Amino acid sequence: MLVSAKEILTKAKEGGYAVGAFNTINLEITQGIMAAAAEVRSPLIIQVTEKTFDYAGGRMIYEIIKKLAEDYNPEVPVAIHLDHGGSFEAVQRAVEIGFDSVMYDGSRKPFNDNLRITKSVVEFCHPKGIWVQGELGNVPYVSEHKMEDVDWDKYMTDPDQAKEFVEATGVDTLAVGIGNAHGFFKEREVPDWKRLSKIRELVDVPLIMHGASDWEDGKAKEAIKRGVNCFNIDTNTRLAFMSTLSSEFKNSDPGIDPRPVLEQAREAVKHSVMKKMELFGSAGKF
Repeated sequence: MLVSAKEILTKAKEGGYAVGAFNTINLEITQGIMAAAAEVRSPLIIQVTEKTFDYAGGRMIYEIIKKLAEDYNPEVPVAIHLDHGGSFEAVQRAVEIGFDSVMYDGSRKPFNDNLRITKSVVEFCHPKGIWVQGELGNVPYVSEHKMEDVDWDKYMTDPDQAKEFVEATGVDTLAVGIGNAHGFFKEREVPDWKRLSKIRELVDVPLIMHGASDWEDGKAKEAIKRGVNCFNIDTNTRLAFMSTLSSEFKNSDPGIDPRPVLEQAREAVKHSVMKKMELFGSAGKF
């Protein structure tokens, strides 16, 4: 069943656990994510990027998620979210399609520009009942930086700025940087835990961790303990899907029927997502 991100994240914050926001690009990955949630009884957020809008069609991928949630997994609380909306226009597009949770990512902009545009996104979305995620601090990608050149103090979220940003914009959730990184970028050797605790002390909205697909037991649990309420997961799910496809094509001849191979990849996604849900503490929460 479709529910709001507000409901899912408020419960996670109050309950001291985190939920996963899992990216999807197609039917099979979406099925795998939802099958995992049904098996371990976990609420979840399924999210889509602008690139997936361009690849699959924004309305098409939204309707796939919606149909699976309403008709095939009616017991699973599912929210649909726009991940890394890069412009006001991208947010508008998602809202027109039906998304009730969006992220505007102005983290690469100067602080005042990020604050100004994020505030305008909030003012557009809140009258429509749509939750808005902002981002402060820079969670780097391999394509943006040389790994050895990152001065982490310049890229992590400033706690005092986080307080100002949340109060001035009215965002409902905040994505933060404490040395985490997207994809295969080399992260800070040790996350800045004190920084995260200070952000939690000053900011009362749910905190989101991007670039944490590879965070396992110790790091994920410490982040939750210090106030993280949601982990965005993309790389981990893609690896499960693509490595299974690669292995299946390498070790067997599927002929002209892709379904057996896609079924194996879908199953791999399911097991990968189940592990994350159990790690985050969201398993058994409905």
